[in-house]
Amino acid sequence: MWGGRFAGGPAAVMREINASIAIDRRLWRQDIAASKAHAAMLAAQGILSAEDADAIRSGLDSVAEEIAAGKLTEDPALEDIHMHVEHRLSELIGPAAGRLHTARSRNDQVATDFKLFVRDCIDESLAGIDALEEALLDRAEEHSGTVMPGFTHLQSGQPVTLGHHLMAYVAMLGRDRSRFADARKRMNESPLGSAALAGTGFDLDRNATASALGFDRPTENSLDAVSDRDFAIDYLHAAALCSVHLSRLAEEIILWASQPFGFVKLPDAWSTGSSIMPNKRNPDAAELVRGHSARITGDLVALLVLLKGLPLAYAKDLQDDKPPLFDAHDLLSLSLAAMAGMVADLEFVPEKMRSVAAAGHATATDLADWLVAKADVPFREAHHIAGSAVAAAEAAGKALDELSIEELQAVDSRITNDVLPLLAVESSVASRRSAGGTAPERVAEAIRAVREARGRR
Repeated sequence: MWGGRFAGGPAAVMREINASIAIDRRLWRQDIAASKAHAAMLAAQGILSAEDADAIRSGLDSVAEEIAAGKLTEDPALEDIHMHVEHRLSELIGPAAGRLHTARSRNDQVATDFKLFVRDCIDESLAGIDALEEALLDRAEEHSGTVMPGFTHLQSGQPVTLGHHLMAYVAMLGRDRSRFADARKRMNESPLGSAALAGTGFDLDRNATASALGFDRPTENSLDAVSDRDFAIDYLHAAALCSVHLSRLAEEIILWASQPFGFVKLPDAWSTGSSIMPNKRNPDAAELVRGHSARITGDLVALLVLLKGLPLAYAKDLQDDKPPLFDAHDLLSLSLAAMAGMVADLEFVPEKMRSVAAAGHATATDLADWLVAKADVPFREAHHIAGSAVAAAEAAGKALDELSIEELQAVDSRITNDVLPLLAVESSVASRRSAGGTAPERVAEAIRAVREARGRR
């Protein structure tokens, strides 16, 4: 490939370190699509004859069929998937293949192919998010009134509904979806036609190739176009944050499935056993999702560090932009699918959730709120009174809602019988009717709102 400039060939180690075909072969579909668009544009502009354009298009179709059938023979001397495609094209159609690279550099070729690939990754991630969101919505609807403990500091705080808890993850996924969608919109500019770094003297129609490849427009600056990898960072950032959300849900499933919690039973399909302890049912799928989050976050950091010291325009360091992106995409796709399956199949244990929700005097805030609303007590004073009632309950070995009216009035005489029904966990949950609250009616409204928004996509 460099015969005109170099008299000798590369050293064996140079050949090995320079080759990326084992990694970037995944870009073959995008490379062929971009090459076909480029050839069609060259022909339309009179830069390439119609006969050569037809031969190139037909030849590229043949190359695509061969690669799809697993017939690609990797040769490190050809370095990457782009040169493999061009080399095989030349074997099939002869000298006309050499005209395909007119007004194109591997720099804008790689940038275009990689953008197309990342765009496909975003679409796959959005589909995975949608599937998990649907599973969460179904289970939230099923358990819109199921009482469970709400935690802060992993201590029982206030009772909530399981539906409300699951909808919190739907809210997280909604933000994840918006980040991927924003990234897709921002990246949808075509680098093709930027050539090596300065553009080209040929009369190209960059709008035509951009349109043919589904881009909104061509990029505005050729230097930036060939060196930009912001689109990959955008994807990795969205993937990393999405994976953190998945990790949090996975961690809760792991906790809930443990014997001290007992909130869920793991189905066989999403658990494994022990090689030595026959009693074990391990939440390995959830643990692996939790672990994958660390790798995806590392992939984001790897690409950020790779880019931070590069001057304009292209440098071979950018050959290492693909492994972290491929790794993150594969892991996120697997994690989203695993979480969707687990959420759909989990067997919740409502009676255990309800019993834990009633522990820890979780309705103390309801007592304080009643004192504010019904006895005109300032909240700070009401907070102190409710805390004293909790202390009295603990001293008596009772739950707060088990205290008699006499015991409560011994704490503060302003407490009346009216408060007693409000200290049950079901009453507490039902009272949280503020927008975004845990009351079953609000949970049902939130589910309907998300489903309606999904219908408008």
